[in-house]
Formats: sequence, structure tokens, C-alpha cells
Amino acid sequence: MNDSLPARIERYYATVPLHFAETEEFGPLRLFVRKDPGTPYYGGPSHAQPTPGGSAAVTAADIARVRARQRELGVPEAFEWLAEAAPGLRSRIEDAGLPVQERPLLALDPQHPVPPQPLPTGVTLRALTADDPALPAALALPRLAFAEAGTSVGAAGRAELSATAERLMADGTVETTRPAIRAGHKTLVAALAPDGVPLAAGHYHPAHGTTEIGGVCTLPTARRQGLAAAVTAALVTHAHRHGVRTVFLAYADSTVARIYARLGFRPAGSTLLIANQPARS
Repeated sequence: MNDSLPARIERYYATVPLHFAETEEFGPLRLFVRKDPGTPYYGGPSHAQPTPGGSAAVTAADIARVRARQRELGVPEAFEWLAEAAPGLRSRIEDAGLPVQERPLLALDPQHPVPPQPLPTGVTLRALTADDPALPAALALPRLAFAEAGTSVGAAGRAELSATAERLMADGTVETTRPAIRAGHKTLVAALAPDGVPLAAGHYHPAHGTTEIGGVCTLPTARRQGLAAAVTAALVTHAHRHGVRTVFLAYADSTVARIYARLGFRPAGSTLLIANQPARS
């Protein structure tokens, strides 16, 4: 079995959604279809990707069939794949009228130690359980953080966090997240203020010794304190202690990439996705 880094990442992309989805085959394309409405895995799964080794055979008709099925399901017409594993697919997706965006990847050498990062006085790190009282607010954090992109201190703070957490409890998002945490399919780490309010958070979904770290974010009013770096380091440590060998992540902003680079992450190719699909966060 090919055990190169790209091969491990490709296997990860092909297997981790199976914790949350069934597959439907459309020739050389595979569509992930959620088992239970609302079950979270980044922004999906409701996306399609080429089957291993099948990208060269993808036709315009295959792409059209997948998009028709996605419309039938009421999900975004989303495709995502490792660029190096399917070098010719981008042009065929673009020929179908879908805008493609490149998302660079960074990976960590399994032998590279990532020490704990400094935290502000009184702030602690915790891997949240399914019934943790901080869970609703931790799940609300990305909604606020990614609405104010970047690393500069922003306007959204505790009041907005509390209101968003209440909405996520009311709409069922929190309840649909709990089973994934209980099953070990999702690990969520938060940096908590002395009163227990999450100021930063991130997560990972492991599969066969590989994981992608995602959703690392900081409450806009709490930025510029090293919280994102501390959460990332804690996620890496937690993953390694639970048998994960390969840790990688994607980034969209060079400023954020520098934070990961200081922790030891190095370039590892890129993923390609439809530009207007929901963010995987």
C-alpha cells in the first residue's frame, strides 16, 4: 500500500466522511450523503470526490449526474479532492461551469514535537465532552470568528457568543454534535476563560491514523493573545496521544499559515473545492 503523505491524505478524504454518511456511486465519482440530517462533519458531507484512480475517467455526464442528485437532496453542488491525486479534474469541473478554489495544505512531521503554547493568565485548555457546559458556546465560536475573518481584534464578543450558542441549542446543532463526540469521531478542544467561557476552539476527526485539524478560531474580541496557536498545539498533542500519526490542515489566509508554520507545519499540496460551497469549519 502506498504510504506517502499524499496517499494518506487521499485515504483520509475517502474514509472520514463514512462516519457520518453513506456513499452513492456515479461512475468514477462518489457522492457522500448524510445518514442523519444535521450530523456535522465540517460543512458536509454532501460533497463528491473522484474514486481512487478514477479521476481520469470523469466525464461531463458524470459531473452533471452528481449535481442533479445534489439538487435533488437539497445540498450544495460541492466537490472536493486532493489536487495531486486528480490533476485533470479541475478543468472538467470548470468546464461544467463551477468555480474552483485552491486551498493549500500544511502537514506536520510525525516526529516533530509540538510543545504547549503559552496562554494568558487564567486561561485553560480542555477537550470537551459531549455534555460539557461549554459545548454550545464552543460550537458557536466559528460562526462569529469566520464572519470576521483575519487575525485582527474584532467586534463580536461574549454577548454575541451567548446569543449564537442559544440559537444552536434551539435549532438542534448542539444535540446532533453530541453523538459524534461520544463516539470519538470528533474531538473539540477549547481555550476557556476563568469563568468557563470558550475564547478559542478547534476540532479534528480521526480516521485510520490520520486527521485534519479544522475550525481553529478565536472569539474576535479575544484575538492576538496566542489562543489559536495554543488550541492547535493541544489538538496535535491530543491526536498523537490517541494514535494519530499524520496531522494536516488547510488554510485560506497567509497570516494564519504563519501561525501554523511556527508550530512546525510544512507545505503538503493542496485541495480543490467549489469556491462557493460552505466552508468546512
